[in-house]
Amino acid sequence: MSFCLILLAAGDSKRFNSKIPKPFVKIAGKTLLEHSLTKFNKIKEIKETIVVVKKKHLRFLKKIGHKNIHKVIGGKTRQISTLNALRYIKKNNFKCSNVLIHDSARPNFSIKFIKKIIKTSKKNIVIPKIPIHDALKEKIADRFVLNLPRENFFSTQTPQSFKFKEIFNLHIKNKSLYKDDDLSLVQPLKNVQFIDGEKNNFKITNINDLMMLKNYINLKTSMGIGFDVHRLVPKRKLYLAGLKIKSKLGTLGHSDGDPVLHAITDAILGACKMGDIGQMFSDKNKKFKNISSTILLKRVLKKISSYGYIINNVDINIIAQTPKIKKHKNKMIHNISKICEISKDQINIKGKTTEKLGVIGKEKAIATEVIVSIVKYD
Repeated sequence: MSFCLILLAAGDSKRFNSKIPKPFVKIAGKTLLEHSLTKFNKIKEIKETIVVVKKKHLRFLKKIGHKNIHKVIGGKTRQISTLNALRYIKKNNFKCSNVLIHDSARPNFSIKFIKKIIKTSKKNIVIPKIPIHDALKEKIADRFVLNLPRENFFSTQTPQSFKFKEIFNLHIKNKSLYKDDDLSLVQPLKNVQFIDGEKNNFKITNINDLMMLKNYINLKTSMGIGFDVHRLVPKRKLYLAGLKIKSKLGTLGHSDGDPVLHAITDAILGACKMGDIGQMFSDKNKKFKNISSTILLKRVLKKISSYGYIINNVDINIIAQTPKIKKHKNKMIHNISKICEISKDQINIKGKTTEKLGVIGKEKAIATEVIVSIVKYD
């Protein structure tokens, strides 16, 4: 089975009462949308991810560093937004037999829960449900209340899993049947299977829900320090933060000699207690000769991701008499954001000099020091 994921983030969030759209409100250093994306990215069966947003909210989505997501503009209703995403999948001929449809306002699901849904999807439409524990009442008139048997009621959650062709055709043919979610279209079918949902997978509707989410999300934070220094010499290229910088002098090193990415890599390894860059990529190994530091950093990022680590923020000092860091700073931040798949506002760069003192002041070397904070999903 192969899956396309539809993440719905195009609601009005009227009850949330915030200037920032609900999917882009941050908790523990990540937006609600990013919390979902980080976990879904660990599911190998998901081949394509479609994020549905309002056109006016695209600027918030651009700040998210996640790669390989497709942007689709949502409609006035949840049904229109979902159909827009389904049409996008069909138009682009994505090779997915199934589709997961999830509300970005539910970021606190477990990876184990997603794997259970996928496993159950082989023959069935899968809908998670949660029993009602509170007493249910129905107001019939001003002075009359009807007691309802709560064992007959339940609420549904997302993600919900469907066969792509089946749900697409149902959306096209039965628009008038759509109520609160896609279950309303498929409930007459025989292959609908309900599974137990997760209590923690509640929907963020208002600020109180967000405060409750802070108690549920169990993230451990750790810090790491990175430092790197390279000699500046003629006839070598100068790379900083993965960018080739125009300069008469370049860095001398076994790899491409990028002190910024080397220091970031070391800081990340330190925060995750995984040794240092020299242990992982020895300068005695010929296969790392002149290798791009971007490749090395991406390998480390892939490794820490497999252990549930994500970058919270990066603070960088680049210590150099030449070149002047100020004019390159924004491009560096943008490139680090792309490599690390984090937003630009999680990165800070400061250019420093040594007031012409020492080897750095004499333009014979360049150094970088980095502090990184890492969070880990338990």
